Amino acid sequence: MSKVEATMRASVGDRLFEFAVQFGFIVGAALLYFGVRGLTEGSEAIAVANGLDLLAFERAIGVAVEAELQHLILDHRWAVTAANWVYIWGHWPAIAATLVWLHRTRRFDYLLLRNALFVSGAIGLVIFVMHPVAPPRLLPSGFTDTVTELSASYRVLQPPSLVNKYAALPSLHVGWNLLIGLALVRTRANWLVRTVGMLSPLAMAAAVVLTGNHYLIDALAGAVVALTGLAVSYAVTPKLAMRPVVRHRLTPAGVAPAPFTAVRADLADRPYQPRSTHSWR
Repeated sequence: MSKVEATMRASVGDRLFEFAVQFGFIVGAALLYFGVRGLTEGSEAIAVANGLDLLAFERAIGVAVEAELQHLILDHRWAVTAANWVYIWGHWPAIAATLVWLHRTRRFDYLLLRNALFVSGAIGLVIFVMHPVAPPRLLPSGFTDTVTELSASYRVLQPPSLVNKYAALPSLHVGWNLLIGLALVRTRANWLVRTVGMLSPLAMAAAVVLTGNHYLIDALAGAVVALTGLAVSYAVTPKLAMRPVVRHRLTPAGVAPAPFTAVRADLADRPYQPRSTHSWR
């Protein structure tokens, strides 16, 4: 076997191993989700009471605008459809597409986003267990469930039997779309990618309220949880993958050190160039 063939086989093996690791992460997260759903399955009365308390708190501080905002679009089918589409297609498909793109092109940004999603998701799951909250659409308060009543796509992407109905606070729809948006802006790609990154969390924040799936405070809490996850991700993601560093290998006394570069993971496959002639991102 030639060196080229051996290198190609090693590369394929490394990719298969990485795929297996990532698949394991996803399966583990799914099992955890099902466990949390089981813990909150029988807490409907508590979740509804918590939802009514949250709505009362919003009224007390003057930010209970969910019902008024939803009523503005209910008579305009195009607006309802737009809100539903953002809520349905602007979340999981956007997350999957962004992760795949970053994994293939910017490995460090992929790791940073993946870790932030896992950390913020774990925080959210703890809150869902400790403090289940029913969304506006499940309260006896006149809200309309636009996604369930006026669309069928959501049943394909996320069947009702798999949905935790009492996971309104925090809104990970908003929080995770914020992480996606920040990741897209951070890549410094073309103007279209950056524009999508900036608009995505804003559009999702509007959609979760207009569709009756979250309260205004849910969106704010989701952003706080997501940014907390991102801060933790910055701390735990290996420093070697965070910035380029030029160092020297330690060698015995009297022997000239051999230079090497520790580069960000998304630049790891590029040939080494001196700092004086290379512009790092």
